[in-house]
Amino acid sequence: MLYAVGDIHGFTDQLDRALKLIEKDGGQEAPVVFLGDYVDRGPDGKGVIQRLMDGQAAGRPWTCLIGNHDLMFWRFVTSGIWQDRMIKSGKGWLHHRLGGNTTTMSYRPDLSIPDGIDPVTDADRSWLQPMLQQAVPQAHLDWIANGPRYHHAAGHLFVHAGIRPDVAMKDQTEEDLVWIREGWIDNEDDHGIMVVHGHTALDFPEHLGNRINLDSGAGYGRTLVPAVLEDGIWYTLDETGRTLLSPQRLNPNR
Repeated sequence: MLYAVGDIHGFTDQLDRALKLIEKDGGQEAPVVFLGDYVDRGPDGKGVIQRLMDGQAAGRPWTCLIGNHDLMFWRFVTSGIWQDRMIKSGKGWLHHRLGGNTTTMSYRPDLSIPDGIDPVTDADRSWLQPMLQQAVPQAHLDWIANGPRYHHAAGHLFVHAGIRPDVAMKDQTEEDLVWIREGWIDNEDDHGIMVVHGHTALDFPEHLGNRINLDSGAGYGRTLVPAVLEDGIWYTLDETGRTLLSPQRLNPNR
C-alpha cells in the first residue's frame, strides 16, 4: 500500500485529520507521498512544515515533494524575490491571493498583513526579508531547498504540478514540475506512467485515466482528501473508510 496527500496550504488541522485516516487504514508505518504546497493561504505553514519534518525525523516513510508555494516562500526569505513570472496577475507572494501573508504571520504572529493589499515593494524588502530570515529556522529553508521535485513509486510518478508531455524526465524543468497547467491538464495522452499530482485545485480528487489530481482545494477551505493505492487501484479515505476513485475520461465524448 502507498498513500498520497495533496496540497495542505498551512492547515495543520487538515493534515492531522489526514494522518489519522491514513494511520487507521494502514498503520503508523504507512508510506506516504506528500505532493507539496505546505504553506500559504492557511494559518500555520510553519506548523505544517514542522509536523512533516518531525515525522521524517522519527523515521516515518514520508516523501515530501516541493511545490510552487513552498518555493515562492523560500525564494523570498533567501533572496528577497517577491514576484514570479508565472503569476500572470503580477501579484506578489505576500498578497492574500497567493497566501504569503498568512505564512509570514505563522512565523511572526506579531505581524498583521491584511487581505487585499500587496505590501512588498523594494523598500519593504529592506526590513521584511531580514525579519523573516531571522524568524524562519534554517532547517525549514534547507528542507525546502533539498526536497525532491518528483518521486517514482509503485509504478507511478508523483509530482507537484505535472509534467511537460513528451519530454523525458531528465529534461523536465523545475518550473514545469511545480507550476505547469497549460498543455498538461487538458492533455489526454498516455504518459507511459500514471502521474499523480496536485497544484490545480478541485472540489474532490479526480482520476482522469492518464493522471490523478489529489488537490482537493484545502487552500480554499475545502477538505483535504488523502488517497491510498493498493494492487493498482486507488481509493480516497474518510471517516467511513475507503471509496473507490474510479477512472474517468477528461473528455467523455471522445
